[in-house]
Amino acid sequence: MAPAADDDWSDSDDEGISEVETSVLLGVPDGIIESPSDLRDAAVSRIGGLPALLSPAILFESSHCKNCAAPMELLVQMWSPFENSPYDRALYIWGCASGACQGKDGSVRAWRGLRYNEKYATKLEQKLARKRAQEQAKGTSTSDLVKKDQQNSKNPFAMSSNTAPRSGLGSDIFGSVAPPPASAAEVPPRDGDDVDGEESGSESDAASSSSLIVALASTTLEDSPWDSAPSYPPQYLSTVAEYLPPPKKIKAPAADDDARAGTDVDLWAAEKYENSLETDQIFDRFNTRVAVEAQQCVRYELGGTPLPFANDALYAKLFPRAEHHAPATIVSKAEFKVQPAASRRVYDSTSLPACPHCGAPRVFECQLMPNLINVLKEERADTGKKMSDEERRKEVEKALKGAVAGVRGMDWGTVLVFSCEKDCCRGPGGVEKDGWREELVLVHWDT
Repeated sequence: MAPAADDDWSDSDDEGISEVETSVLLGVPDGIIESPSDLRDAAVSRIGGLPALLSPAILFESSHCKNCAAPMELLVQMWSPFENSPYDRALYIWGCASGACQGKDGSVRAWRGLRYNEKYATKLEQKLARKRAQEQAKGTSTSDLVKKDQQNSKNPFAMSSNTAPRSGLGSDIFGSVAPPPASAAEVPPRDGDDVDGEESGSESDAASSSSLIVALASTTLEDSPWDSAPSYPPQYLSTVAEYLPPPKKIKAPAADDDARAGTDVDLWAAEKYENSLETDQIFDRFNTRVAVEAQQCVRYELGGTPLPFANDALYAKLFPRAEHHAPATIVSKAEFKVQPAASRRVYDSTSLPACPHCGAPRVFECQLMPNLINVLKEERADTGKKMSDEERRKEVEKALKGAVAGVRGMDWGTVLVFSCEKDCCRGPGGVEKDGWREELVLVHWDT
């Protein structure tokens, strides 16, 4: 939580106030992937490259643009299994770089791949059986236990009490590590693999982790259309926690300053309000938030709130105004009116279409950020020169302002991905061994 505001302000008040950690995880580039085993491993998240598929039977047409019908490049792949789910899970997002397809639905597509992990499912069932016995001994009903598990399953990155703090979760969340592992067997296991209550270093856990990685690595793209798909150079995608600086306190003007200002105060208030009408405050907020960590390519917050890019039709859809709010407040003699906090827009996902397979609501999962375009462009150019943090920050600011030309046609501001809340993978006859579901993509276009 942000520290409470004090009535008194001084220059020394900000000293000792630490940054505030949010619930958002940021995906950042972490070097070129050169290991063949990592390229084939679906547990290794990436920017660009070819997809490491959980099933070799996935149709190549899944990556085709719905407008020009051409195969698209993979933008990101994220290893993101739900907690307490027996399914291995990866999220794939493709984007079309054709200028003619920009601004059109279907030029960015997102899919989630699911595969039933029998060994992990067995361990989860054992865990649930032990929990039932423990809770029943304490008098907790089975229905209460199921509700608790359902709440935990909403966030695949929810941490157990004996897990390391979130700030060091880059390898445990998206499966990527820095430096890259020497072999696929060294990739960290899924969070929660110690469901038997044993130490993570036990022989059974090691065997389970090894069998999982071997199974993933055995799914190759050889002798399939995927092997010849267009692609950007592959890079590791690591995660860091988002930290925001504490809010700045504004020093109130002294009484004598107000006396000297006189009637100019009313004129200043009117001018400030008029200027606000000419600026996109949503874009300014987006720019300010992103500038704290300019390298971010992905923002991940399953079940959270997306960061809107601009005050456009998509923003109005996702953040509708409250139906009832207090009257406007007069701030000057000219009766300029501003809306109070009660009338601010609030995120509401009820307008989103439900999952077409199970009817469950869709929830926000992640969004792609403008710097991803810069990263892909930089690697595709292969100039051998890497940007400094300051150069990258300037490029992000230019991209946000629409001042960057020749970005291979991609000109979106941010891409929002909404996934099935239940992460469904059921078909006629019960549980499917493999699942391949297209999810909802909404785009703030940089127009």
